[in-house]
Amino acid sequence: MSKLAEKVQAELIQAIENDELVLPTLPEVALRVREAAEDPDIGIPALSKVIGNDAALTARIIKVVNSPLLRTSREITDLQMAIGRLGINYTCNLATGLAMEQMFQATSDVVDRKMREVWNKSTEIAGICHVLCKSYTRLMPDQATLAGLVHQIGVLPILTYAEDNNALLSDSISLNHVIEQIHPIIGDKILRAWDFPEQITLVPSLHLDFQRDSAKVDYVDIVQVATLQSYLGSEHPYTQLDWNLVPAFAKLGLDPNLDMHADEDLSAAMEAAMSMLQ
Repeated sequence: MSKLAEKVQAELIQAIENDELVLPTLPEVALRVREAAEDPDIGIPALSKVIGNDAALTARIIKVVNSPLLRTSREITDLQMAIGRLGINYTCNLATGLAMEQMFQATSDVVDRKMREVWNKSTEIAGICHVLCKSYTRLMPDQATLAGLVHQIGVLPILTYAEDNNALLSDSISLNHVIEQIHPIIGDKILRAWDFPEQITLVPSLHLDFQRDSAKVDYVDIVQVATLQSYLGSEHPYTQLDWNLVPAFAKLGLDPNLDMHADEDLSAAMEAAMSMLQ
């Protein structure tokens, strides 16, 4: 590790420990949706009114409900119908996740490119999470999708820090090293600050612990397997691991040697899930 990476890492860890790190806040529309979701009496018209104030988010949700993965024989063109088709919980989780894209924007081109890269990878992994969850578990696909979308959320404060630190910005090796080392710790902290469910707040810090073996399958397992599957066919270090030794595969009941892209049905479902999030 370079001296620069060591210095930045030490500064960020100290800021985290002293509660001095400025954590990002959820976009306003996501906050309003979360608030609405906590109302046990919330109905479709009321939720539709909250989401309907954001035209871009409304369009995304209608796109999702008409995607090959979820569509019925009848096209849905209205937000209330879309919420009725998805259900209130599913819509709230999806809206929260999709609204986060607004946060992945920067003032400098270098950081903006990195943020785009992180968001695109997150949507890819979230799409695989959706399919894994639906095909191999009884957990909630909307929660699995949300877990995939937020598992790298800890990268944001690091890139914000880098925008004010030219030395780090111009040294991509050090920047990537700092991101790899620190983002899981910050990710958990952000999700706790946002009052996310405990089973999702654990995802950033635990999804790369490939020896982890919990009592039963959970969202960490799904994000972990989705992450590994997303690198199949590349030269990424994760492809050099012995996936037979990763307990998450056994908990999902998935053959570690299966290439999901080679299975026509799974491949088509993954493509559909990824495209609905982009």
